[in-house]
Amino acid sequence: MSMISRRKARGGGTRDRAPAPSRARRTAVRALPVAAAAGMVALAVPAAAPAAVSHARPATAVPDISRPIQTGKQFPAPLTIAQCQADLGISCYTPVQYRTAYNLNALYARGVTGKGRTIVIVDSFGSPTIRNDIKVFDKQFGFPAPDLKILKFGNVPPFDPTNETQVGWAEETTLDVEYAHSIAPRAKIVLAETPVAETEGVTGLPEMMNAEQALINAGVGDVISQSFGATENTFPGFSQGNFSSLLNLRYAFKDALAHHVTVLAASGDNGATDAESDGTTLYPFRVNSWPSSDPLVSSIGGSQLSLDQAGNRLAPDVVWNDGIGAGGGGKSAVFSRPLFQRGVRGVVGRHRGTPDISMSAAVNGGCWVYMSFAGIEKPGVSDPGWYVFGGTSEATPIFSGIVALADQVAGHRLGLINPALYALGAASQHGVNTGLVDITSGNNSFGGVTGFNAGPGYDLASGWGTINAARFVPALAFTASH
Repeated sequence: MSMISRRKARGGGTRDRAPAPSRARRTAVRALPVAAAAGMVALAVPAAAPAAVSHARPATAVPDISRPIQTGKQFPAPLTIAQCQADLGISCYTPVQYRTAYNLNALYARGVTGKGRTIVIVDSFGSPTIRNDIKVFDKQFGFPAPDLKILKFGNVPPFDPTNETQVGWAEETTLDVEYAHSIAPRAKIVLAETPVAETEGVTGLPEMMNAEQALINAGVGDVISQSFGATENTFPGFSQGNFSSLLNLRYAFKDALAHHVTVLAASGDNGATDAESDGTTLYPFRVNSWPSSDPLVSSIGGSQLSLDQAGNRLAPDVVWNDGIGAGGGGKSAVFSRPLFQRGVRGVVGRHRGTPDISMSAAVNGGCWVYMSFAGIEKPGVSDPGWYVFGGTSEATPIFSGIVALADQVAGHRLGLINPALYALGAASQHGVNTGLVDITSGNNSFGGVTGFNAGPGYDLASGWGTINAARFVPALAFTASH
């Protein structure tokens, strides 16, 4: 029986260890080995035997990234949904199916493709094969070649296929680039690679914030996609009520606000809880993570889709909570309720609540990703192929594409979209078709911690729900511009 766990490496180091039981729950998953993490979960398929998934996080786990456990066989092309269900016991979706599910094709037909806009993606280390992998991805689905620029900030080390952390970030990078591009195919993509792995607390975050600030000040980027995060409670000084170590990292977001750049962040994959400072277990009570919890950031939660082969919905979306992970959401312990959440104060109380909106993140309904760098199957050995990923670090680049489309429609950057998003949410509660699609079913209880239930209107499991892009994109462009 394969054992799968979350992994983190501090400062870029690696250390292999067998996962061990902890107070975080263990879940049996039928017929597939899966690696889960705070913003991305990946699975390698097919499996020869059932796998147990440990939600314990060894000290070598990395928030928001993971690496699949290999079984020695790769797929030369994505499977159909029926094949995934028969062989793996889950549904697997392509970006072409997402385009139908989110009603994006009507926008593409009108020339709304993200042209003239730029998405910035920030990842530690990057991927050595991303240019090749996006070409294979595009060829498979008939997408145009991307306008991809890769920038290194600081002394980014050469890719080491024996370094588990670098391999994990290469997977995250691939997911981010492929799915931002799939939603906004004509938008430029700038991949910002940083030299220190982001972990719990402040580690790796200064390098990421410096990269973002440099790009913002250079006039590069309309929307920034962040598939990473650290539990608020793990920042130094938190237990004494001193939040300065976290608040001192906000300079890039303040700069983004001044330059009208939209900033997004994944809400996490552990439901209403998240990792403790040692990275080995989940907190036994509700917590939140930064930068998702920042009022200057739009928090992207997770939903689970049920689609047919054409991409049409078979049932309404629900909160992602499939036994492997759950969409992050809850109340910040650092930030008070921002003005834009005044209308939902009955839900968030005096605190900043997350998420703001949700997109596809479930592993049972995960997305196909192509990767070819060494170190996927085992250190130093290249095993190119197609893999299934999930997590809110799938949802976040998907929504970055949505923002790029709205920027194009508006003809300018939309900047902080939260006030417009909550105005649209309020209007939708009065019968206005804003393109917001309410998610009213499911919850984000996880790891033994009771979370929040979805319901009509805004909630701490799904935010305002999800979107019908053909209506939402022009509505967001208009509302954020006035």
